Amino acid sequence: MARIKNIELPSQKHICIGLTAIYGIGRSLANTICDDAGVERTKKVRDLSEEEIAKLRQEVDKYVVEGDLRREVQLNIKEKMEINSYQGTRHKKGLPVRGQRTSRNARTRKGRGKVVANKKKVGK
Repeated sequence: MARIKNIELPSQKHICIGLTAIYGIGRSLANTICDDAGVERTKKVRDLSEEEIAKLRQEVDKYVVEGDLRREVQLNIKEKMEINSYQGTRHKKGLPVRGQRTSRNARTRKGRGKVVANKKKVGK
């Protein structure tokens, strides 16, 4: 089993796909890491030798990933909220940050719909 940055890589997948299980590594960066480490991209994670895993670990250590990256992102969000930037206020209100419409969608950020009581019609 290949374990990099305390993440167990899925053994049945190709190494370039398996590396994307690590937070902060996408397809493009995974391909770069494989090339720099000299590991064939199409090799399955279960077929890697110990020295190949060690090379991959060294390459991944060059980038900010997992806990450090999560911490950095959270600090950036907190900073935006403290300086009351537009994005910071959207974070505070729990609304979409990047300009999406909110009249129809945005349920992921806004949560479930709130019930509005309907008024009774006054009859004559």
